[in-house]
Amino acid sequence: MRSARLHKGRPLAAFDGFDDPRAAETLVGATLALDRRDVVLSPGEYLDADLVGCAIVDSDGARLGDVVAVEHFPSQDMLVVGTARALVPLVAAFIQSIDVARKCIVVDLPPGLLDDREADRG
Repeated sequence: MRSARLHKGRPLAAFDGFDDPRAAETLVGATLALDRRDVVLSPGEYLDADLVGCAIVDSDGARLGDVVAVEHFPSQDMLVVGTARALVPLVAAFIQSIDVARKCIVVDLPPGLLDDREADRG
């Protein structure tokens, strides 16, 4: 890759040998892969692969489940938790902290979000 930048909110990359729109059309649908060491994240940004496998714990440290996937919806990103594939919005209102090195995400969730039985305890 020769260069990369954002253009109108979308990534725009230039590659050697693809110097005009016609040549670039041959790349439509191609998969772009980068070495992990070449990815620079800003504070508060995470790769999906860093979040998958993280334990979801409450503020007391009780394990609530594990992240099995990350889904990207138009309204927000969601952590997919456990075999039931419960969805936890990846928003500041629910996420207290993320420590990818320790594979731990501390959450403050409303009752019933991960387990319907919690909502019945009142």
